[in-house]
Amino acid sequence: SDQSIELIDLTKNVVVDSITIPKSWYGLAFSSDNKFLFASGGNDNIIWKYEIKNYKLKPIDSIILGEKYPNKISPTGITVNKNSTVLYVVTKDNNSLYIVDLRTNKITDKIKLDGEGYQCILSPDESKLYISCWGDKKILIFNTQNKEKLKAIHVGDHPNEMCLTKDGKFLFVANSMDNTCSVVDLTKNEVIETLDAAVYPNSPIGSTTNAVALSEDDRRLYIANADNNCLAVWDVSKPGKSTHLGFIPTGWYPTNLKVINKTLYITNEKGFYSKANPKGPNPASEKEKVIYQKGDNTKKEKVEYIGGLFRGTLSIISEPDIKTLADYTKLVYENTPFKKSQMQISDVEANNPIPKKVGESSPIKYIFYVIKENRTYDQVLGDIAKGNGDTNLVLFGEYYTPNLHKLANEYVLLDNFYCDAEVSADGHNWSMGAYANDYLEKTWPTSYGGRGGDYEAEGRRAIANNKQFIWDLCKANNVSYRSYGEFIDNWKANIPALEGHFCQYFTGWDMTVQDTTRFYQWQRDFDSLLQANAVPQFNVIRMGNDHTSGLKKGEFTPFACVADNDVAVGMLVDYLSHSPIWKESVVLILEDDAQNGPDHVDAHRSTAYIAGPYVKRNFVDHTPYTTSSFLRTMELILGLPPMTQYDAAATPL
Repeated sequence: SDQSIELIDLTKNVVVDSITIPKSWYGLAFSSDNKFLFASGGNDNIIWKYEIKNYKLKPIDSIILGEKYPNKISPTGITVNKNSTVLYVVTKDNNSLYIVDLRTNKITDKIKLDGEGYQCILSPDESKLYISCWGDKKILIFNTQNKEKLKAIHVGDHPNEMCLTKDGKFLFVANSMDNTCSVVDLTKNEVIETLDAAVYPNSPIGSTTNAVALSEDDRRLYIANADNNCLAVWDVSKPGKSTHLGFIPTGWYPTNLKVINKTLYITNEKGFYSKANPKGPNPASEKEKVIYQKGDNTKKEKVEYIGGLFRGTLSIISEPDIKTLADYTKLVYENTPFKKSQMQISDVEANNPIPKKVGESSPIKYIFYVIKENRTYDQVLGDIAKGNGDTNLVLFGEYYTPNLHKLANEYVLLDNFYCDAEVSADGHNWSMGAYANDYLEKTWPTSYGGRGGDYEAEGRRAIANNKQFIWDLCKANNVSYRSYGEFIDNWKANIPALEGHFCQYFTGWDMTVQDTTRFYQWQRDFDSLLQANAVPQFNVIRMGNDHTSGLKKGEFTPFACVADNDVAVGMLVDYLSHSPIWKESVVLILEDDAQNGPDHVDAHRSTAYIAGPYVKRNFVDHTPYTTSSFLRTMELILGLPPMTQYDAAATPL
């Protein structure tokens, strides 16, 4: 959707001006006299300067860091010195610190960073600049006086936002990939304390700790947990001996917070809710062709594209007293589905082939996990009368998908399944890791919104990777595994765990190759493994041609693509059902996301299928399941612990 800067009058808590910015990203900084505002211009590689006059924002100048995308710079955090003569900006694509003379708007220095930059803040005396290295585990210190070599302080994983005490003696750093906040003593340049921000101590990843702010007396620290939808509150009046006080509920995915006059201001990236999108995309529409060719965000919103459904919100909350904080804390616990006990014991009925406890045996020995692409429930299965479907939204019904309909009708119809992801960029990481980190969540809207940037998921950029994917878990627990096209590009593994564990002639993402061709590639490999008694316990098979190429000239039509995918999936299940290992197998099939279709329940609702000798027959299951439910089910079968708070909390099938 359109990106804008909102100017808010804090005396009345009202928006007094809103101005569209072509491309933007994290950085915002006022001049010391509050007469000017500087903003990062995203992949335009520019810093915009706005004049603030009569409660209005007026663009008056710009600072060009380099040519626009595909030239990769992408400014992130910005800070301006007290007399507004120097601007510091860090970048996430060419990993640099730029120093700009604001009297001339000229770049005076460019210094290479060890990793992707996120935020930069000046010490009170402006002699030091502190830089968070987002893709690393360190904070860099830059001496603004003599510009000596950067010093590093090692902190937690994926450090992003920081804040300083007023005396400049202590720095607090949010670490998004390990649920923590580092407390740094700047007189010693070392971490003296690590605060666990998660709702339960020592939890697996999944809190996504990504913003910090101090109360005006420096006694309280507020830490935003994007994926727990809350703030953790700590008493830090004695750094090194901090005390946890409680939690405050927020909106969906809080990414930034400030404390002003004893009031908390919290930005919620995804707003307050998800919703249905009955006017969602239609890949067989001529209108859709125009929308996706040009990246026309206005039209995308009109067709209720999932990337345009979320409207960011600003929560305004008075700093709570101890009693109110206790009430808030109770709410957070009530709102949190994850419990520490779920790391070992899941919510499974008795006498189920899915074990209740991690490590217990299952009669199922082989898993075949099929990843498809981008369909909603109503678009495909909305014509099944016994499910919760809207026949008006059916596009690829039984005529085009007879095999998928047969699976849903003769095994189990799942009409309440939701993808955890919004798009493929986070969808494949969710499908293989029950999580998408803050880098992916904060960057995919840029590329999907037509504002530049690359597809960096599926192991293509280290900073976007989960701490572990299910293959890493298999490797650590001596479970055999194999990938057919997933996290594989140009017949090369994108992550170390897949080296030597993938089929070297299976075609990955390539819409010019039909899924029926992929079936025969898989069949050849499966037969050889079967003959050698070496079929892996965990097999991931990518069959994503139901993605379609829309109405792109020279490509297969959307109906042909979906029908080809349907036939290939049917051939796979049929072939396995006649194999000697079928009696110990299960096939689990889902879409990585539901971005390219309409649904009358929710834009995340999608199709999912299961087949195997232990699966119920002719059954409709209305239980709300998610992508993480599938991962939790597979982990329990394989004797693996959960990877994140999401699969730990998910309801197994």
